[in-house]
Amino acid sequence: MTPGHGLRPPQAPAPQAPAPVDAPGAHAGATLAKAASENFPVAPAFLPRAWRQGLMAVYGYARLVDDIGDGDLAPGGRDAVLLGLDPAAADDRLAMLDALEADLLRVFGGSDGPPRHPLLLALQPVAREHRLSPEHFLGLLEANRQDQRVARYESYGELLAYCELSANTVGRLVLELTGTSTPERIRRSDAICTALQIVEHLQDVAQDFGRDRIYLPAEDMRRFRVAEADLAAPTAGASVRSLVAFETERAYGLLDEGTPLVGSVHGRLRLLLAGFVGGGRAALRAVTAAGFDVLPGPPKPSRGQLLREVAAVLRTAPRKG
Repeated sequence: MTPGHGLRPPQAPAPQAPAPVDAPGAHAGATLAKAASENFPVAPAFLPRAWRQGLMAVYGYARLVDDIGDGDLAPGGRDAVLLGLDPAAADDRLAMLDALEADLLRVFGGSDGPPRHPLLLALQPVAREHRLSPEHFLGLLEANRQDQRVARYESYGELLAYCELSANTVGRLVLELTGTSTPERIRRSDAICTALQIVEHLQDVAQDFGRDRIYLPAEDMRRFRVAEADLAAPTAGASVRSLVAFETERAYGLLDEGTPLVGSVHGRLRLLLAGFVGGGRAALRAVTAAGFDVLPGPPKPSRGQLLREVAAVLRTAPRKG
């Protein structure tokens, strides 16, 4: 459940003197705005204000880490400057991740002052109020460091270990943030988050290959007789489609495993978690509707499809307690 400005959800600037485009607040807002393109609702308006603030703070951090790891930072080196580095260091992903880790330690009481980056400054009160676990935030950093070292995954097991860092940590933070963490809920959350990560990998096969990354397990590629060169084609051949269909079914299975989490909670949290599961299901249906051809670009569901899937999850998720 990959969920940011901890003070308020992203919104249009107040109708006063416009802030410079490189002002820290405006810069952070551009990162937060990416929440609208996720497969699931990050911090919908029906949630209590405190939850929305917390979810956006966690999302802002997670999005910043991923943008550093993927080389998707805004041009100009502003994030490097905010983290105390030279603007030219923005292209050094490992140096940026190290600087971000140092700023994260300031969130959790480092001795050299408050966090420097506005997204982490906004995260600090949320982390303190909800006693969020620093190891989950560190896990996200480690996943992106791994992206700089590892470009291929031999087995599904190796991919699951990566998802443990890159996705499951965020779901655990959501449970901590809402005060609903239990061992059983963590297990279900991990299944949902791994599924959402696999869904994103399937949507982004071509984009990832352009970055010299392949998240399709090599053992599965051999099984379906898919060569790396096949992923560079403008459209997918039969072998690639069969492989994507196989991974799609895996993701469906994980979502099924995790869906009881929705029934284990009540009220608006139930709606939020249904949004995560429904978002994953809607994305998988979009992949299926594209004939499992993900190479022309990421298949995306419509808002109507998303709402239908969320409604279906709410109808079918078994209730507990």
